[in-house]
Formats: sequence, structure tokens, C-alpha cells
Amino acid sequence: MRKIPLIKPYITESTKARVLEVLDSGFLTEGSVTQSLEKAFCDYLKVDHALAFTSCTTGLEVALRALKIGPGDEVIVPAYTYPATANVVSIVGATPVIVDVDKGNMLIDYEKIESSVTDRTRAIISVSLFGNPLDYGKLDKIKHKHDLYIVEDAACSIGSEIGGRKVGSLADISVFSMHPRKFITTGEGGMLTTDNSDWADWISSYKHFGMAPHKQGAGMTFDKVGTNYKLSDVLSAIGLDQIKQVDELLDRRIKLAGYYDSLLASSSDVLVPDTTATGKHSYQSYCIYVENRDFVLNDLRSRQIEVQIGSYALHHLPAFADSAQCRIEGEMPGTNYSASHALVLPLYHDLSHGDQDYVVEELHNSISRSK
Repeated sequence: MRKIPLIKPYITESTKARVLEVLDSGFLTEGSVTQSLEKAFCDYLKVDHALAFTSCTTGLEVALRALKIGPGDEVIVPAYTYPATANVVSIVGATPVIVDVDKGNMLIDYEKIESSVTDRTRAIISVSLFGNPLDYGKLDKIKHKHDLYIVEDAACSIGSEIGGRKVGSLADISVFSMHPRKFITTGEGGMLTTDNSDWADWISSYKHFGMAPHKQGAGMTFDKVGTNYKLSDVLSAIGLDQIKQVDELLDRRIKLAGYYDSLLASSSDVLVPDTTATGKHSYQSYCIYVENRDFVLNDLRSRQIEVQIGSYALHHLPAFADSAQCRIEGEMPGTNYSASHALVLPLYHDLSHGDQDYVVEELHNSISRSK
């Protein structure tokens, strides 16, 4: 039986050679290779600062700390996302306020943001889910009207654009993931971007134990309590080789997604979520809507086609029960639909059109069996 994985990291011989160079150098922790990866992100996204982290999650946590968000504050997050988006709000002691998403594109519902703002609201963590960019025309209006920060959970969105501007250069602070499901990967890792130098300096210090230049003379001191969220040169070497090929990798994903689109265009049993107007989708995941999703998912897996749910409905999880520590804002029809209908199909660099033909053929067979 033909086996098709959900994702395969793009690891070339040159990537392996770059990692071996780091191992042979004897310098394995965060150093010049990580700095080169940070610069490559700055150059690609045209931002002033990029700081590598152990994960997107730790990057988001420190972004909130840099904005001095904590106990007594509220942060609005979408209900349909990976739990990390809301976890970081609770970790810094603030209250996540969970709002619905738009059924059409699975992105945060901008009207629900507006109706959920209180005098305690300090920020929105918006999520460009699966690589679909957010509408910053709408987000920026809300931001300026209510004097809020926008922190983008851009975990999936390296290469995404809206109106010709790259994700990572639009929010006050953005954070990308470099988990192996992302097409720019470091195994585990994240990258935080911002144009604010004061925040960047504070963040860099905090993730290096609170270390900072000594104000009274040469050398370094520790002027705050910090932690260790450094990304090692070993891991950065993997991402550095890939970020240099980002346009090629992105173009391949967009073409593969386009081929799926053409195969599914005439299907009445499959709905493809919308891409934001004027947006360029990076397709970290190719997601569809189907009826009887769980049956189709398990049936395809039994046939060695690895598929996955889209994401999680936070209001269904015990960790985010409505309480003094977490506010569930209203009904969640968009999230409930997405959580029960979204299915992610295989997508990776060397996936062939023949593989895609087979996936879609088996998808339709599974849908037929589910009826």
C-alpha cells in the first residue's frame, strides 16, 4: 500500500554539511551561526530586529513580558488555534479572552475582537493560521481605536504576505515557529521580529538570563531576572541553509497547493477555506473542510495517507474553561465548525502530482464510504 506522510522536512546534503561544520567547530551553543540566521530573517522580512528562540511559544511569552503585560491585563486570542497561543497569556499572569473565528477562513473574527475589548484589554494575539495572512487594515483600525498592541502568532507564516507586505513586518511583534512541520525548520525553534529597538534590547537581555552591558564600565552585568531561551548554533545551521532557499521552497508549496485546488475545484463534498483578500498564503498546511471529518481522517490513515485535524477549539479544552482566569466570549459557531470539519492533507517539497492525484482519489473514496 502506498504510504504518503503529512510532511517531510527539507534536508539537503548542504544542510547536513553546515551542521557538521558547527559540530566540528566545537562551538555548539548560540553564537555566530544563530546570529547569521537572525540576520537572514531581518533581510528577508525587511525588519530591524530578529531574535532566535527555543520555540515560537517562548518567543510569544517574552513578547508579552516585553510589553509589560501581566496580572490584571486581558489579551484577546482566537478560539481556533494551537493552545500555545493562549498558554502564553496565562503564563505571564494575564487573562486570555477567547473569541470566535470566521468560518470562511478560520482567522479571528474582527467584529468579535471589537465587541470583546474592555478597559483591561492590552493586546491582541492574532494568528495567521496555516500561513493565511491577517487583514491588517481591520486589525490596525482596532489597534489604534483602543490603543492596543498586536502580537502576531505567525508560527505557520514565513513567506506569507498581505498587500505586498510580508508577515513578520506588520505587527508590533511577530513570532514564527521553526518546528519540523514548518518548511523553514531548526528541529525546534522560533524567531521573533520587531522594529522596536527598545523591545528588542529588553528581549535579547531577558532570553540571555537578564544579561546586559555594564553601565559603569566594561563587561556585562545582570540587570533583570531573565531566563535561557537561546537557540543553539547546531539547530540554527539547519534553518540557515533553508532560509537561503526560502523563495524556492515557498514557490514549490504554492504550486502544490494550486494543484490541489485544481483537483478539488469541481468537488461538491470538499470546501477549501478562503485566502484573505490581497493575501499570499504560504501553505504551511493545506487545509480543507469535509463532512464526517473524523471518519475520513481515520479511513485515510488506515490507507497509509497521513492526514491531520486542523487545530484545536480552545473553549472545548479543560485548560481554558470559562473562569476568572480565562474568559470565553460568546458563542463559537465558526470555531465549532472548523474544529469538526477541518482536515489537513499531505504537503511537502518533493510531493509529486501523482501523489496528489492519489491523495485526492482516496479522499473522495473515503468521503463516499462515510455517507
